[in-house]
Amino acid sequence: VEEAKANDNGKPTMIIAKTEIGRGIDEVAGTNAAHGEAGVAYVDEARKNLGLPADKWHVSDDTYKFFADRKSTLQAGYDSWTATYDAWKAANPDKAAILQDGIDGKTPSEAELFAAIPAGPEKAEATRVSGSAIINDIAGAMPLYISGSADLHGSNKNYIKGAGDFGADFGKSYAGRNVYYGIREHAMGCIMNGFAYYGLFRPSGATFLVFADYMRAAVRIASLAELGVSYIWTHDSIGVGEDGPTHQPVETVSGLRAFPNLDVIRPADYEETAGAYVASAVRTDGPTALILSRQNLDQLTDCPAATRREGTLKGAYVVAKESGPLECIIIATGSEVQHAVKAAKEIGGGVRVVSMPCMERFDRQPAAYQEEVLPAACRKRVAMEAGITTMWYKYVGLDGKVIGVDRYGFSAPGDIVMRELGMTADNCAKEVKAYMA
Repeated sequence: VEEAKANDNGKPTMIIAKTEIGRGIDEVAGTNAAHGEAGVAYVDEARKNLGLPADKWHVSDDTYKFFADRKSTLQAGYDSWTATYDAWKAANPDKAAILQDGIDGKTPSEAELFAAIPAGPEKAEATRVSGSAIINDIAGAMPLYISGSADLHGSNKNYIKGAGDFGADFGKSYAGRNVYYGIREHAMGCIMNGFAYYGLFRPSGATFLVFADYMRAAVRIASLAELGVSYIWTHDSIGVGEDGPTHQPVETVSGLRAFPNLDVIRPADYEETAGAYVASAVRTDGPTALILSRQNLDQLTDCPAATRREGTLKGAYVVAKESGPLECIIIATGSEVQHAVKAAKEIGGGVRVVSMPCMERFDRQPAAYQEEVLPAACRKRVAMEAGITTMWYKYVGLDGKVIGVDRYGFSAPGDIVMRELGMTADNCAKEVKAYMA
């Protein structure tokens, strides 16, 4: 060990210790039986063979003395560090306040973050492009918010401007807030979990949605351990286009929704993207996945911006209300909301459109709110998403219909793939009319 410590050549050192499992218990020593409970029956005899005291909870005097001396040494070092830290806090009250907020897990309120995000444009825009502006607004309001990408900053558009890059050499520093993870999605997920476990920073990281499968083990741990991690997964559907079916997610979003305690948010426009980022930034009891589009999406300007932002926090909301007696509800998410809104206008006044960016957040709402959005009396329901249909039957029921993509895509421009697989306003209107007939 001392030789390894003394080696300063910059390379890791491996120490291999040759051991024998179950040593001292002749009946199981050196066999895999010692790995389980097989040796329990022989433990008293084994203690004698190993020269251990009969007292099963024996702690030697030397051990007590070692830890007592160690405590004194560490206490002196801790007292010195505390004095230095107190002096730094007094000289840097603003930085100390930021640090304490990180230690306490304190974030700005949802309202404070929304106030930091300007109103969105009226022209169509990809939600990944919306996110490129919004993430910088979030970072400005949250000094300990960090981001990174698995070698796809240019495509994911999640770079925090003016915040520097994390690391050494090549202009990087350990004060940087952008992490270059390389083409290593699994490692990125694990490292973000490490940031979250430590608790000081609010980590986010990005790649293409189809590559989320490389991260599933890390995502499961984040969900299980209730870590406040944000995943920014772009290129969200068959709308990816020319890259073809290998890069066009169809089952991926539903596969992520299957994780307990993972919020999966697929926003439909700029304002919903703002709501999605805010939801992820303030969540402290689990991770959030932001599912963003490559292609431009219409802004849902017929619905107030505040309604879209707040509605995203609740998981679902009425984006287009019926103008007459309610006959049918169209539920859509992400890039399909624009089609549902247009289809409803064509069909007539008895159709309501519900945007559901996040099933998990909607399911946590009070029953009264759920009934307000999806009244049980209306059994005629259609859901639309450019992905597999299975999970939507939870909301449309056995009497309902789902317009989706239960197959892999194909290589062509994104708008052509969408059209050929039925993800258009015209097809939505056609399917809903036939269903209501």
